[in-house]
Amino acid sequence: MWIGSETAAQRHFHSSFKRRAIVYLSLGFILFAFIFLIKQNPFPNSQSQIKPLESPQKLPQSPVPNSQSEIKPLESPPKLPQNQLTFSSKFNPSLYHTNGTEVIYQIPDSPKAVLFIAHGCTIHAYDFWDKSPNCSHCTGLPEERIFVLQALEKNIAVLTISSLGECWTFTKEMENVEWIIKNWVETNNLGNLPKFAIGASSGGYFVSALATKIEFNSICIMIAEGVFEQMDIPKNYPPTLFVHMAKDKIRASLIRSNMAELMEKGIDVKEIRCEEFPVDADFLAKRVPGLEIGLTVKLIEVLREKRFLDDKGYLKKDGRDIKWKEALVEKKLIDEKFELFRHINEELNVAYSYHEYTSLKNDEIFEWFESHMKGN
Repeated sequence: MWIGSETAAQRHFHSSFKRRAIVYLSLGFILFAFIFLIKQNPFPNSQSQIKPLESPQKLPQSPVPNSQSEIKPLESPPKLPQNQLTFSSKFNPSLYHTNGTEVIYQIPDSPKAVLFIAHGCTIHAYDFWDKSPNCSHCTGLPEERIFVLQALEKNIAVLTISSLGECWTFTKEMENVEWIIKNWVETNNLGNLPKFAIGASSGGYFVSALATKIEFNSICIMIAEGVFEQMDIPKNYPPTLFVHMAKDKIRASLIRSNMAELMEKGIDVKEIRCEEFPVDADFLAKRVPGLEIGLTVKLIEVLREKRFLDDKGYLKKDGRDIKWKEALVEKKLIDEKFELFRHINEELNVAYSYHEYTSLKNDEIFEWFESHMKGN
């Protein structure tokens, strides 16, 4: 019947409708979930958001030079300073005593100039000359003897005078030395020759003042700034060369100040700066006569063992401040009466470059003197 048939159709419709509703709801739920996930984790929408895959990490490699300019040569060790050590001139000094002091001098054949040398504290005139029949008590300290030999080589008459005490004084001793120099020049008929003077440390102060009493063609003041602040500098004051050492910065400052004052008065001035350098066995053996290379090799070994030297061979302290002699005695390499202690110590001081007489700048010093042969 229609009613019966209609009821079945209705049942079929309702069953079909429910299935479609379930499918639509499921699809809607899936669509909703998909949209929700997209909002939470959006896909990259620009090139900047796309990160490329990381390449595998490379092992570190030493750079390979691609041009000659990139190849760095190995550092060469610092060169030791060198100057003339062999001379045709020989020591043949004369000596005498006057006014309570010792005078030692040598006049070469056909002298062309006169040079007075004022030593530093604890040094004497006899330290500038080698031991000889004429001077049995002379010691020939290495730097002093080289300086005198080079002066004689240049036909310069050399005059050395010992101070009355450990250091120079500026009252009666100044008058005493002035008289000795003038009398010696006159006695030896040297009055027509150019006159020069050099003084180291206490001797440098002394020479700076003596130059107001004696007419020198030029002077050299070594490891001292002079006493210019204590005197009136005359207009005819001689051209002045300052030689000082790198580590003594306070003295360097004082020297620059005095140079400025001298230049203001129209006086010719110049400075020479001495730098430190490493010490080695060959250097010591060459500069100290009678010192064998075998001992200097041992000395350098001891200096390294006691850490008196740094890794490059430079002294960490002045030679006066290290107990190298005691270390050698302890190892029975020398005895307490070792005669060359002062000689070696002087060379260590020169290498350290703080305060010591030096002949390493001889060429520049004598060039300075020779450039002022004709007067101020």
